[in-house]
Amino acid sequence: MDSLPADIARDDKEQYVHHDRKQTLQMPPWQSETATQFALVSASTKGTKMFKELRLGAVLTAATALLLTGCGATANKAEPGTAASGESLTGLRFMVPNTAGSGYDTTARAAAKVMDDIQVTKSVEVFNLAGAGGTVGLSRTVSEKGNGKLLMMMGLGVVGAQYTNKSEAKLDQTTPIAKLIEESGAIVVPKNSPYKNIKDLVTAWKANPKAMAVGGGSSPGGPDHLLPMQLAQTVGIDPKEVNFVAYDGGGDLLPAILGGKVTFAASGFGEFLDQVEAGEVRVLAISGAERVDPVDAPTLKESGIDLVFTNWRGVVAPPELSDADKQALVNAVAKMHESPEWKDVLTKNGWTDAYLAEAEFGTYMADQTKGVEDVLTKLGLA
Repeated sequence: MDSLPADIARDDKEQYVHHDRKQTLQMPPWQSETATQFALVSASTKGTKMFKELRLGAVLTAATALLLTGCGATANKAEPGTAASGESLTGLRFMVPNTAGSGYDTTARAAAKVMDDIQVTKSVEVFNLAGAGGTVGLSRTVSEKGNGKLLMMMGLGVVGAQYTNKSEAKLDQTTPIAKLIEESGAIVVPKNSPYKNIKDLVTAWKANPKAMAVGGGSSPGGPDHLLPMQLAQTVGIDPKEVNFVAYDGGGDLLPAILGGKVTFAASGFGEFLDQVEAGEVRVLAISGAERVDPVDAPTLKESGIDLVFTNWRGVVAPPELSDADKQALVNAVAKMHESPEWKDVLTKNGWTDAYLAEAEFGTYMADQTKGVEDVLTKLGLA
């Protein structure tokens, strides 16, 4: 198991308790009292004894009927805050495996808000556990076996990081809950950049690729790394010549863009919408097959570059969940996905609905892991 950095040692103090839903049948107090009274009955009057016996028999019969029909004091009731109870899930925590302001962070907080708003959950806590391209969070999730109160946002970045960082914790050890979205990547520059369009940028880049720092909010093998590498190969630059600088999420990447520490950056366009609207960052091109409404920028294809690239995000949970806990989480995310509130989130952020649930999502993750390895091999980076 990967060791956790010192700055997250506080998390060792946190304990997640998984409750077994075992119930103990106990004799109801009124039944016990009646039995005691019966034992103390005087045998001096035969009629009184017979009456007491008949009354106890009726009581025992009624108690048995209540237990069998599930209506008694010890019936198997659904635990509050589960899917079976029909109540809102409580105590749920949503881990973001990189920094605040990243694409994972934005997506997790939007999902948590919608789940709370439509009352499938109550007061979801979103927290960040950054490090090693998301594999610190992945290690934590895998270690939380049986914890039905934890979700982790993830995506293509974690798929790549588990490979390039040689993480002992793997995504195939987690419980797949759902794939949620796909998102186009973007090639962005600071507002004062001399490059006004993607063609000008590529011309300068081809002339001296090592001199131009390229930023990305993911480690090697993640989407912000794969996009510029595939872009370089497509326009005739050797990927090994690319001066790629990795940041731990869009939250860390943004200051580097604004401060001119990188010539350009590749990332999900949704991570910088506020800065684009404020005029602090310019988008030169979108990597998806089509333009997106929130951004006035052409696709790479429109610009004469034969490349289409999209990122995706989804949700996993710890391994070895009970059937009830797993179904509760799957149902909560499914209800969120079906809600009008979530559709509004998709539109606002320019995300594409790409919902896949449970086993289907697990198969998709396995295919993506193999695909990332193949791409890195072809690029000579594996």
